[in-house]
Amino acid sequence: MTENPNANGDEHNGNAVPAPRDTGGEVIRVRKGMFGANNGGDTSGYGGLIRTVTLPGAASRPYGGWYDEVADELEGALEEQDLLPANAIEKTVVDRDELTFHIAREHLVQVARTLRDDPALRFELCTGVSGVHFLGDKGRELHAVYHLRSLTHGRIIRLEVSAPDSDPHIPSLVAVYPTNDWHEREAYDFFGLVFDGHPALTRIMMPDDWQGFPQRKDYPLGGIAVEYKGAQIPAPDQRRSYS
Repeated sequence: MTENPNANGDEHNGNAVPAPRDTGGEVIRVRKGMFGANNGGDTSGYGGLIRTVTLPGAASRPYGGWYDEVADELEGALEEQDLLPANAIEKTVVDRDELTFHIAREHLVQVARTLRDDPALRFELCTGVSGVHFLGDKGRELHAVYHLRSLTHGRIIRLEVSAPDSDPHIPSLVAVYPTNDWHEREAYDFFGLVFDGHPALTRIMMPDDWQGFPQRKDYPLGGIAVEYKGAQIPAPDQRRSYS
């Protein structure tokens, strides 16, 4: 559950309320049909559906509530470390009452440590990292999303980092937030995100010799071939193809 920026008695600024995603933001893909099938393979009856996949755009100040306080303190703390905030923070998003800092991956560890240690920020807890795969987000298809909680100030924010499919490397945050150990292994297992510096980056659910990453959007539907009473049934993605 995300904390509302009005929780501390701050008046939320109406200018920070985002536009609906179908009227603003960054369009990364246009989907057709129910399941994205093509070449006439959509048997759902919804082949005429057209939907844009849109990521929320950068917010403009004032963000509203305590969001500005956190943004100001983070930028100031980075400047004190001789790091230009614009080089570390690619954009700041306020969407669905959540504050998200999109961070350049090479500066992720420094930003996370600053958020943890600065007395005015004190985001002491990272509740995990989630992988996301956006096929249409060219050059940054893989995203890692971190949820940070400040127990001191009663606030929640998110960090988001992106990497291309061709170079899926992101610095590990285990040294900053040890609880990320198994979360990073899970994101590696299912999305193929490589967390550099992780103490033991191995699969956590799939067999060690498994080929591919099952939660990527380009992973073939179906499964593996099934042996049944001496016969072998091909995997579903080999028996039928919607593309």
